Amino acid sequence: MRVLGIETSCDETGVALYDTERGLAADALHSQIAMHAEYGGVVPELASRDHTRRLLPLIQTVLDEAGVSRGELDAIAYTAGPGLVGALMVGASTAHGMARALDIPVLGVHHMEGHLLAPMLEDAPPAFPFVALLVSGGHTQLVEVEGLGRYRLLGESVDDAAGEAFDKAAKMLGLDYPGGPAVARLAETGDPSRFRFPRPMTDRPGLDFSFSGLKTHTLTAIRRLEADGELDDAARADVARAFEEAVVDTLVIKCRRALDQTGLKRLVVAGGVSANARLRERLGLEAAKRSAEVFYPRGRFCTDNGAMIAYVGAQRLLAGERDEIGRMQAVPRWPMDGLEPPTGSA
Repeated sequence: MRVLGIETSCDETGVALYDTERGLAADALHSQIAMHAEYGGVVPELASRDHTRRLLPLIQTVLDEAGVSRGELDAIAYTAGPGLVGALMVGASTAHGMARALDIPVLGVHHMEGHLLAPMLEDAPPAFPFVALLVSGGHTQLVEVEGLGRYRLLGESVDDAAGEAFDKAAKMLGLDYPGGPAVARLAETGDPSRFRFPRPMTDRPGLDFSFSGLKTHTLTAIRRLEADGELDDAARADVARAFEEAVVDTLVIKCRRALDQTGLKRLVVAGGVSANARLRERLGLEAAKRSAEVFYPRGRFCTDNGAMIAYVGAQRLLAGERDEIGRMQAVPRWPMDGLEPPTGSA
């Protein structure tokens, strides 16, 4: 089965073609970062308009790269949510329109299930079961994964997601959007011993996260430095380092607890923050202590992309799932614990 995957949930237009026999045939991505950087964050209306401009040319680019015509497609998968409703509608309407024209199945896919299973696109994918840390701008979750659609939520953020906290810290420090990579670059030159920020919700049992207090602590530290006339480039780097260390420590502590609680030896880390080098280093050391393995998607599949949507769509389409043509799904808020295994029926 050749499945075209379409991702338009936020600020990246992703398209890919996944072949269930040959694997990933082609993928392409357009990022809107430069457009939104002027505003310091994503502007939903601009995001939707840009998806409309970019999507059809990207689809043609992917088909050309794969050497496949539209008539040779067997199905289309698209991101149905969660995400910005206008952006989601661009992908949903395009997918349903193409599916109707080509008389092929179409299926809306959960965005976070795409991230969760993105490592399955690698040459050495993880085997079920495993613990997954989904860590991005909109989500921070720990999930026990027994198989496709068989997920048990272990813990999640009760306020800001880790990626969102990175973006807010970047604004406080006068850094450009997106905040995560900017804070990480600045932190490289910071003194790790100058400040120690709190590791939120690690002094109590449980696997939930909270980053709003850390955000407030960071703002207080910056204002104190400003008041004392000490907020120079070196101090900004020191604050960035303390902030990054606090987020990474928190994520590592919770992952360790999740592995201990479930008794599993495989950890999947996905989402935009999974590209953070310090997080990868610390999780690698933690896994080695437990004779565990850590799996990541390749760099370009850490952020939003069409390949993960095509892959998840293919697995569910093979089991007989599909949308009713014309009944588009665009679900801005969609808890992942509501997902179920494929039914095996059309």
